[in-house]
Amino acid sequence: MRAHAHDLRAEVGEAELADHLAERGWIDAPLSDGERAACAYAEKLTRAPDRMSERDVVALREQGWSDREIHDICQVVAYFNYINRVADGLGIDPEDWLA
Repeated sequence: MRAHAHDLRAEVGEAELADHLAERGWIDAPLSDGERAACAYAEKLTRAPDRMSERDVVALREQGWSDREIHDICQVVAYFNYINRVADGLGIDPEDWLA
């Protein structure tokens, strides 16, 4: 999670938000409704991919996300899930500077 917080700080310069997300998660983070919907989607795709449905995509559209943005959200979440499972499956530990 530290690596993700580091990336968020580097990309958007929001250190306080990145630290909050790393330490406490997204549920009580100061996010917009659209960002909150994207986080809920990402969490569901991560924890219960077999329960995803068109309704999950509709919920994002209702918060103003375009189909392209929804596709990007899905691709990024799916990729991070994939690569984390590869690393876990091979017993790869994070770099020392990430721990």
